Amino acid sequence: MPQLTPTVLKTERLLLRWLDEGDTDAHFAVFSDPEVTRYWSGSPWTERAQAVKGIADTIANYADGSGLRFGIVLAATGELIGNATLHHFFEQNRRCEMGYALGSRHWGQGYASEALRALIDYGFRELDLNRIEADVDPQNAGSMRVLEKLGFRKEGYMPERWIVHGETADTVFYGLLRRYWAGP
Repeated sequence: MPQLTPTVLKTERLLLRWLDEGDTDAHFAVFSDPEVTRYWSGSPWTERAQAVKGIADTIANYADGSGLRFGIVLAATGELIGNATLHHFFEQNRRCEMGYALGSRHWGQGYASEALRALIDYGFRELDLNRIEADVDPQNAGSMRVLEKLGFRKEGYMPERWIVHGETADTVFYGLLRRYWAGP
């Protein structure tokens, strides 16, 4: 597990920073949106307590090095609009998985690509990762476009890997190697 220290990543329009208890309401707003969780592995949150637990779990992940979730914040307003995560670190192999969620009213503005570009660069440069992986529901065309725009390559397909909202869902696997990375 990598040694994690509080970090702020800055892009042209965004700040990526560690989450804390003060982000509970904004975190709840993201994950209570059915559009955001449509392809997620769980249902939309219905209680603020779910966000409280999510933040507590995130803070525990910081402490034990098992995950690094950055809040995506609009630099101009300070509004938390989503998150981007590196998790499931495999230190011996210098790889991890990546996840992300952005409030639906902020879709289509390039924020996901901008945030993930900073996160990926941090992973390769600061955490010395060699590989970052992502899995996506093949119906989530927007997410696949974001990954491909960032240089991820399709590497595999698993039918009926998940059961989401009571229905089976497939997975498309994506990978990005450090040597493919062009940088921010």
